[in-house]
Amino acid sequence: MNGLLSLHAVCNMRIASFDIGTNTILLLIADVDSTGIRKILHDEQVIARLGKGVDEHKIISQETFQRAENFLTAYKQTCSNFSVDKIIAVGTSALRDAKNQKEFCVYIKHKVGIDIEVLSGDEEAQWTYRGGISEFLDRAERFSVFDIGGGSTEIITGNHTQILSKTSINIGSVRITERILKEAPPTDAAIAEAHEFILSNIPKVFVKDISSTFAIGVAGTLTTLAALDQQLPFYSSEKIDGYRLSQEVIGSLFAKLKDKSIDQIKAFPQISAGREDIILAGTMILLGCMEASKITSITVSDRGLRYGIVHREIEKLLIRTSHQQSSP
Repeated sequence: MNGLLSLHAVCNMRIASFDIGTNTILLLIADVDSTGIRKILHDEQVIARLGKGVDEHKIISQETFQRAENFLTAYKQTCSNFSVDKIIAVGTSALRDAKNQKEFCVYIKHKVGIDIEVLSGDEEAQWTYRGGISEFLDRAERFSVFDIGGGSTEIITGNHTQILSKTSINIGSVRITERILKEAPPTDAAIAEAHEFILSNIPKVFVKDISSTFAIGVAGTLTTLAALDQQLPFYSSEKIDGYRLSQEVIGSLFAKLKDKSIDQIKAFPQISAGREDIILAGTMILLGCMEASKITSITVSDRGLRYGIVHREIEKLLIRTSHQQSSP
């Protein structure tokens, strides 16, 4: 928006957020007012595998450049169809790690016409927390949010909307799959190695007080496991949002997946195309986080970073408007 922003304008905006992750690219379009998100108009994701090979080579391939361009061009057209006022695009772990991060962002700016803000691990954790707790604020005072991504895992604790601690760990479902779980089904030795690697990377001091919090899990691993446990024939946010997964159930789902080939995993209708090779690693990361933090169950949310970025934008606009209105 150009010129001075009025409070009325801020209270009546249509914002789109792009979450450009290691495995998925997500789009959220929402009408907002000064209190937050008023109405969700559109919410979708595609598995783009931006981080393919980044853990090993630290480079985003040219083929991935073009694949991301196609998805983001389609998203931008969707935004145009919805008459979006503002687009905010953020990148996470794969872009943080890639040596050609700037080249990729310049390419997307030139081809698609959007600017990508690459978040630090701490920034990703902060706004994932805000998005993850947004639908559960009346359920507790103290929260913990676990975000298992393709390249990293964020663990955040807070008192209501105030963040108390946050950490971003370089363990993600794509990273663990490419580094250790290279075959499907994996060997017992590979599973043991992955389990040890996951636990060794979770800071024990950080997670020691999490067991007393309301634990929330966001992103594709959690929503897929919730769909699997309920044997949903198709994705239903109403049945997944707020669904509680016990450690015992997650362990049973892991046991069901660990002996399967890729083709056998593909046969589960709840596992979306492109996630079949990484769902096992994501499940292991979740179990490792629960073991380290001594939590026995976790509540699933299909919200996360894309929601948090919308809340961040609302706050920034309100602060800017307040300063402009108070200026002589």
